[in-house]
Amino acid sequence: MCSIVGLQGNFKGNDIVRMLKASKNRGPDSSGLFLDKVYSDISLDDFSDDDDYEIAFGHNLLSIYDLEDRQSIPQPVSNDNLTLVFNGEIYNFRTIANLLSKVGVERDIRSDAEALLYLIDFYNRGDLIKAIQMATKLIDGDYAFALWDGKNLAIARDPLGVKPLFYACNDGLKGFASSRNSLKEVGLDEIETLKPEHILFNWQDISPAQPIYEKIFEGDVAKIDKMLRLSIIKRVEGLSELGVIFSGGLDSSYLALLLKEISENVPLKIKLYAVGAKDSKDVEAAIYASKFLNLDLEICEVTEDLVREALPDVVNAIGDDNLMKVGVGLTTYFATKMVAEDGIRVAISGQGADELFGGYKRYVQSFVDGTLNYDLRKDISDMYHVNLERDDACSMLNGVELRLPFLDKTLVELVLNIPDNKKIVSMHDDMRKSILRKLAFEEGLDYEIAYRPKKAAQYGTGIDKILRKKIIRDTDISQYLK
Repeated sequence: MCSIVGLQGNFKGNDIVRMLKASKNRGPDSSGLFLDKVYSDISLDDFSDDDDYEIAFGHNLLSIYDLEDRQSIPQPVSNDNLTLVFNGEIYNFRTIANLLSKVGVERDIRSDAEALLYLIDFYNRGDLIKAIQMATKLIDGDYAFALWDGKNLAIARDPLGVKPLFYACNDGLKGFASSRNSLKEVGLDEIETLKPEHILFNWQDISPAQPIYEKIFEGDVAKIDKMLRLSIIKRVEGLSELGVIFSGGLDSSYLALLLKEISENVPLKIKLYAVGAKDSKDVEAAIYASKFLNLDLEICEVTEDLVREALPDVVNAIGDDNLMKVGVGLTTYFATKMVAEDGIRVAISGQGADELFGGYKRYVQSFVDGTLNYDLRKDISDMYHVNLERDDACSMLNGVELRLPFLDKTLVELVLNIPDNKKIVSMHDDMRKSILRKLAFEEGLDYEIAYRPKKAAQYGTGIDKILRKKIIRDTDISQYLK
């Protein structure tokens, strides 16, 4: 995970530096700029440029990889007239690098950003939009990027919106960034979110021919377990350690179980991180499940003082004072804070399972009304600005990248096309997510874990109770919205 920023219009070089400083928590390891040329690995405190520019990119790097054939290198990256900034992961990086080698691209491609740059360059025959569309069809990943060819600016986002990308325009200035605060730093306040799989080409929105949540085919239940495993394997390749955001419920426990099995064949250290008030339901469940899984567990015992201390940063980061969003955001913040304190930079989360498999209580009524499939597809299409941006903002306050195995593109396409009655079996189905529970239990998860009733994070942790009964009585949390 990194941060990318950019400006087009009339501005100073120092404006792009200010944008990078506002999102430095997303990429503490290195910073770079493209003004009239690329400046790599600069100090944001020392770099100063008061000249006028019409186009600029910036990048803050969070270094994840340091392998022989794959590295986290400083950005922006460039080749001839193309300059690119990239945030995210390309999980089939080696496949893309090998493909480029076979088609005659004689470059030492070391990073995801370089792989994407040269792939687009290979397809570019004077139509940059088409080149980007062809390249993004081949890459498998979670990403946001911007590309400048000397005349045209293109900004794009992954199919599910796992990586954030915001933009804003006024009469004399246009900009994009991984965080809202970077845009606000230069006076761009009318902020919009680029939709998943869309391309903003010279600030005109180009939608995909068919979003993945609109694809219709006959889904095969038997493929779910295999595809979830593959999704996890892709997301841990090249890592030696990672954290799991852990509630002891079905989703996080199933992921932890599969991770443990995968770690038997590759060197991978796994640690679980749970959040909750003393004696809260999530803490009790996490302790039980961690013992069953025989995995190390660290717990953040949430108190009123901890919540009050974290509130200003969390509310400001998510840009919302809605108590439900704040409660979930605090859970992610406290969990990733523990991850970061252990020196780990990647954490796995079960986000997306409820929207795919029908986990929320309201889906029972959707099942009764015959609208479950429609409602699940709509919620998947809306996740980018409902849940994903919130969780990303809170995890990146701690410099921790979240990876979401349930939101693998191919897995999402499959599960959305599984029959409704495999997810919710009747109007009296209080458990819901039937097929996922069955798979987890058959894989070896304890019955008590696999069939633990769903409880929202803000309630299971006890954070919502602290917020409503203690905090908001004497505190207007909207004051933390900048």
